[in-house]
Amino acid sequence: MLVDSPPEQRAETAPAPPTRRAIRAFGLLASAGVLVLVALASIAVGAKALPLDQVWHGLFHDTGTYADVVVGDRISRTVLGLLVGAALGLSGAVLQALTRNPLADPGLLGINAGASAAVVTAITYFGVTSLSGYVWFAFLGAAAVGALVWFLGGSRGATPVRLALAGTAISAALYGYLQAVMITDDAALGKMRFWTVGSLASATDTTIEQVLPFLVVGTVVALVLARPLNAMAMGDDTARALGADLNRTRALSMAAATVLCGAATAACGPIVFVGLMVPHVVRSFTGPDLRWILPYATVLSPVLLLGADVVGRLVARPAELQVGIVTAVLGGPLFIFLVRRRRTAQL
Repeated sequence: MLVDSPPEQRAETAPAPPTRRAIRAFGLLASAGVLVLVALASIAVGAKALPLDQVWHGLFHDTGTYADVVVGDRISRTVLGLLVGAALGLSGAVLQALTRNPLADPGLLGINAGASAAVVTAITYFGVTSLSGYVWFAFLGAAAVGALVWFLGGSRGATPVRLALAGTAISAALYGYLQAVMITDDAALGKMRFWTVGSLASATDTTIEQVLPFLVVGTVVALVLARPLNAMAMGDDTARALGADLNRTRALSMAAATVLCGAATAACGPIVFVGLMVPHVVRSFTGPDLRWILPYATVLSPVLLLGADVVGRLVARPAELQVGIVTAVLGGPLFIFLVRRRRTAQL
């Protein structure tokens, strides 16, 4: 006999009134407009100041001048930021839904660290130099650490704090390994010292072409999973009654998060807190329906990432602060706030 779900769970996936759906749709359209503005700012603003007329010329006329080259580099950097931001936001939202853990995030659960450790190992000890080669190591490292954190956190009995603590402990150990490798290998230190903090500065057209297929596949799978993940949020028994295949949903969700996080980390290094911050902000005005959370996260996560990248270019002119450092500074206080909330940090 099926047990009726609590009213608040039934409300999570109930059809929204037409007015509310219209507001959500308008908000998504407005978010896309904000994303366009931030992308334009990412192209126009940099550590090296360029007049707007030169930026405009570089957008439409590549004549090989210094300004045109700088604008071309910024375009590649912006496109990679759009892709990586969407990937991190989606993977965070999917992991939060899959684990029913509002603190789940590729960085907090150690998935970024696992991908990073695998990539550094591939570059240092196996001589892998191309992104197409070490992206597979990133996937393997991300999947292995994700499974380990889930096991150490208590598997089906996992709580938000246990998972966060397990992820933090594993991340600390893996980042210690990364530092040991770079300190003892000067060549590795030169190659990896910027990559390991998370940076878009080395973006190229080749980088984008190599990670784009993985990010597209991961994004499509994540978006398709919105309905079954909604069903799982109501409890396993109710989800089965609604026709959801729990094992397939869990496997595809973990695969999508791993592909998205692995490709993003391989392209620009570990960037933390994007997958934590954006889904929380989105959920505050969309409600718990993943059919809205996932599209919003896809649009607003690049806003955060590119905005942080622009801030990093401005605060340290003529040098720049890596985007991974900026997102960590922004996300640290938020994480502390969320852990202290009784509703999200119950043992």
